Amino acid sequence: MTGLSKVGEDAELLIKSIKDYAIYMLDREGVVKSWNPGAERLKGYKADEIIGQHFSRFYTDEDRDRTLPDRALHLALKEGQYEAEGWRVRKDGSRFWANAAIEPIFEENGEHIGFAKSTRDLSERRAAELALRESEERFRLLVQGVTDYAIYMLDPTGKVSSWNAGAERFKGYKAEEIIGRHFSRFYTAKDLEAGIPEQALEKARTDGRFEAEGWRKRKDGSRFWASVVIDPIRGDDGELKGFTKITRDLTERKLAQEELDASREQFFQSQKMEAIGQLTGGVAHDFNNILAAILSSIRLARRRIEKGENADDFLSNAAHAAERGATLTQRMLAFARKQELKLESVDLKASVNGMTELLQRTIGPNISIHRNFPKHLSLVTADAAQIELAVMNLVVNARDAMPNGGNIVITATEVAPEGDGETLVELLVRDTGEGMDADTQARAMDPFFTTKEVGKGTGLGLSMVRGMVEQCGGRFLLDSVPGEGTTARILLKIAEQKHSEGPEKPPATERSNTSLRILAVDDDGIILLNTATILEEMGYQVFEASSGAAALEILENEEIDLMITDYAMPSMTGAELAERARDRDPDLKIIIASGFAELPEGRAQKLPRLSKPYTEDELATAISSLCS
Repeated sequence: MTGLSKVGEDAELLIKSIKDYAIYMLDREGVVKSWNPGAERLKGYKADEIIGQHFSRFYTDEDRDRTLPDRALHLALKEGQYEAEGWRVRKDGSRFWANAAIEPIFEENGEHIGFAKSTRDLSERRAAELALRESEERFRLLVQGVTDYAIYMLDPTGKVSSWNAGAERFKGYKAEEIIGRHFSRFYTAKDLEAGIPEQALEKARTDGRFEAEGWRKRKDGSRFWASVVIDPIRGDDGELKGFTKITRDLTERKLAQEELDASREQFFQSQKMEAIGQLTGGVAHDFNNILAAILSSIRLARRRIEKGENADDFLSNAAHAAERGATLTQRMLAFARKQELKLESVDLKASVNGMTELLQRTIGPNISIHRNFPKHLSLVTADAAQIELAVMNLVVNARDAMPNGGNIVITATEVAPEGDGETLVELLVRDTGEGMDADTQARAMDPFFTTKEVGKGTGLGLSMVRGMVEQCGGRFLLDSVPGEGTTARILLKIAEQKHSEGPEKPPATERSNTSLRILAVDDDGIILLNTATILEEMGYQVFEASSGAAALEILENEEIDLMITDYAMPSMTGAELAERARDRDPDLKIIIASGFAELPEGRAQKLPRLSKPYTEDELATAISSLCS
């Protein structure tokens, strides 16, 4: 006998021995297939009387008219379980109150073969609950004039000296259980540790009244939200005789307020999501301008070339427009926290100084940019390109806030914010513009929020800055006063290495290993052609594949040193291709090129990445670092 069959027999014996529960099986249609003694005792049917019959006969006529049995099976299969209480019918026609649970049964291969059903008779408990409910209702009617409040007295030390019906209802203690006990037992452990009961009495004694709301404990340990008032009782001579204490249970109001707050928060969130609709106008406007610039520049360049004239200006315009498109994509990815950052040591001073001329051209002549950096400034941990993009966004926002001109000051210093244990570098971009009121400032970093005209911006600028800064482990803050301007503050962590004179220059890209045989894989024909052409110009021998299947065929027939594959391809992704390629050749070098920031789990996650769009230098550097 196998262990599995032994377990099965034990389980069957166990079920047959249970008499307090009806446990039986149904087929997929609800027909009874097995019957235990508990089922016979509860329902009144012997096994040979009920097996092969539909389980709906246990339901009342009213429930069958409402198709409750079929709905129960449907919900059990859909949700994985169905449980409910209700009236059921025995063989003799009598009714009992039952708790019924239904769970679907599946074969190892996942095929649905039926249901397991258990039923328990809760008639006695229901009768007790009904009796208790009737008793409580009679009691409520009798004392409804005094049971909305717990009103009792304390002696000068805080011990209970009287107890009313409302107190008993709120607290759970009868008078003989609580009189003579200290009232602090009604407080939570946290309040006891903080000395709240003693403070309450002292305030009532000195100020003439103590009034507050907070959590209190009942006898059974459950909590309720209470409104508490304590007044001192003094004799004619002013001597303290004790205290009167009035407690009201406000739990329902508290929960209702919390539900209201939660609903309000959901409403605010829905407003934010509704703002996504603004993306259509803003992004479409920006991308249409970019595409128009690219297309018109290429057409003009083609005409110049056909005439034998110089077309460099128009080709440069097309390249600049494409870079603007990449920047817009990066804004959206950074906002979504999906932009892959290349964290490194960044010299903020050198970065800002290097882009000042570009910034000045961008904002025009009626606005002046002033820089104020200390002689020595620690390097920060950030993505250099994203930092420059963030500064560009902040400067453009500052420009838009100063339609009549003004000044922009960019400065940085090392600070130790209150409450932080580490020193940070704070980069400030301050303008002398219109500033923002409190409502605008509160929404300024919300996704898609913009004060510009419809179609004139995506509203992603500040969201992008915040997303990038938080990904770097920093913080982004805004300070603004209407009529006085706005200060944007970027707080970044200091990198391990310290400031060095002048920006670090990357080592020259090596392209000496031109004997490499490289397989380029991309389902986009234009990108594949461009990548292959760039690689051939670098001197490499290039093979091209437009799908994963085609790439595997080339790998089968050719000696390939390096494969550069796109990630998002139909039928077989770049990650799947990399897995299968490494199964054939564990030593094959692979680079994944993708515009996505995250890849699924697997070996592909550990492969070198090339973020799209990439430049020739970035491509050459990736190859050199992997194959040198």
